[in-house]
Amino acid sequence: MLHVRLIAPSPLSEEVQRLAAADEAVTHLVVLPGVAVSPPGDVLEFDVVREGASPLLDRLRGLGLDRDGAIVVERVDAALSAAADRAARRTPGLGVDAVVWHELEQQAGEETELSASFLAFMIIATVIAALGVLLDQPILIVGSMVVGPEFGPLAALCVGLVRRKFRLVRHSLLALGVGFPVGMLITMAAVWLLTAAGLVDRSMLLADRPLTDFIWRPDALSWVVGFLGGVAGMLSLTSAKAGTLVGVLISVTTVPAAANTAVALAYVIGSAEPGRLLAEAGGSALQLVINLTAIVLAGVLTLLVQQHAWRRRR
Repeated sequence: MLHVRLIAPSPLSEEVQRLAAADEAVTHLVVLPGVAVSPPGDVLEFDVVREGASPLLDRLRGLGLDRDGAIVVERVDAALSAAADRAARRTPGLGVDAVVWHELEQQAGEETELSASFLAFMIIATVIAALGVLLDQPILIVGSMVVGPEFGPLAALCVGLVRRKFRLVRHSLLALGVGFPVGMLITMAAVWLLTAAGLVDRSMLLADRPLTDFIWRPDALSWVVGFLGGVAGMLSLTSAKAGTLVGVLISVTTVPAAANTAVALAYVIGSAEPGRLLAEAGGSALQLVINLTAIVLAGVLTLLVQQHAWRRRR
């Protein structure tokens, strides 16, 4: 269930009240006439079941309420109310399966910001993955997957493509196009410094690494895992099940592949036999491309299926 708080200018207030009161998905309607100061108007609050939220928010935006007033949507963790139970029974569908497109677009937009914290997380995740590659430690690889912030822009890219929000697409591509190269360049510098300090060396990369060599040896299963991860990740966002997202992050090899590429390229410079290193860099880069492509394709297809299903149900 979602809690909606509106500021409606006086000319629109009566129409908004009528709209909310007539909607079977709405309950707990409260009207506070004239209490809003900025922007001025009436304040209306109500709860709406998730499966009925998107059509109602579309109608409110159609009245220009997002332009002339305000629409604030919050999640309700618990609602102990017979009226809320009746609203859920009257509205077709299940709340856990519902896609609240406005909420998803807003959340996705926040994930595309090319902020200092985004770059910091990307750098930290890539350096951790580089150490995991050199030490052949899956625990570090898993840790880097959890720390990496790349799934946010990837999900936003899927939302932007499906909803035709091209500003969202541009911001997502910018975050990914800057984040990965910056993380890889800083990782290369970190490898050089650690090598100069005697903590790591080229032989660690060239040695047998049975636990982590899958990173630079992509195969058909790489595509399958990436695709399934994209489907699960998008479902975790649309169904508001954030706990599932952690498992998705651990299943896809994006940051580790970027890190493996950076480490191999760092050791190519000055190498007397760069062939193996270039092969490893190329394999890792291919792994990265496979995973990114599979995630985006899966996310777009998942959203299209959900969009079509809810349109038919409505």
